[in-house]
Amino acid sequence: MDPDFLNAFAQPPTLVTENVIAQGEKRKLIKPTSRNNPKLEELKQLLIDWINRTLQEEHIVVKSLEEDLYDGLVLHHLLENLGSLKLDVDKIALTEKKQRQKLSVILEAVAKCLQLEESQLKWSVESILAKDLLSTLHLLVAIAKHFAPHLALPPNVQVETIIIENTSRGLKTANAMEYITENKDNIEAQSKDDAFDELFSRAPDKLDAVKKVFLQFVNEHVGKLGLNVNDIKSQFSDGVILLLLIGQLEGYFLHLRNFFLTPASTTEMLHNVNLALDLLADGGLLNFSVNSE
Repeated sequence: MDPDFLNAFAQPPTLVTENVIAQGEKRKLIKPTSRNNPKLEELKQLLIDWINRTLQEEHIVVKSLEEDLYDGLVLHHLLENLGSLKLDVDKIALTEKKQRQKLSVILEAVAKCLQLEESQLKWSVESILAKDLLSTLHLLVAIAKHFAPHLALPPNVQVETIIIENTSRGLKTANAMEYITENKDNIEAQSKDDAFDELFSRAPDKLDAVKKVFLQFVNEHVGKLGLNVNDIKSQFSDGVILLLLIGQLEGYFLHLRNFFLTPASTTEMLHNVNLALDLLADGGLLNFSVNSE
């Protein structure tokens, strides 16, 4: 078993909740070795200072992001102050049930303000309530970028994570790098025309030739599975061909229980695409953000 998994359970409760991971549940946690990252500490302190400045007149003082925000009280005041949002919830929620209800209303309001679909959210009611630092940081960075775009968030803040999943065969772990703030290098690179930008803007007549090369490459590999791709744009949209191609290129088999071979809805298609992107990221083949939709 991955030693980082064992180490994670030896850490304080802020890293892992005391509850046993349920069957089929998956959790992503910041590795203990990554929690003392100076850039991570810089981001945490900047967010704490920003919240305290914003709520200074309300005499609210935050000292720990995960410990002070989990019950929704600070988030409630922050959103009302920044976005003039009037949330129909009690200011103080003393029981876990009330806190869960309060967080549900707050996070729904955040998603609506930020115009985010459920598949784009990197946090949940349960993860915030469980004092998950990674989810709390993603949530605060998203709120700050929307309501306080002037706030100079440090770029390229990334952490090592461990993904723990309770499968039918036991606990499964995987390691990955995750960006909390934008990768400045990728942003700058994307601002410049790459080879494909040049192709689209200056040589559209050669586009068909490039697509033909891609089709030959794809069919060379998925053809071993008895498949044939004629249109990259349409046949890649549900993630099935992409997943099978990754499996062929990386030399492993994806169990049919892990994805939808014949997706019947947008949700199932998004599941496939998100799984493919996770596999690419875990394999070190994707180091920039891609919108699965």
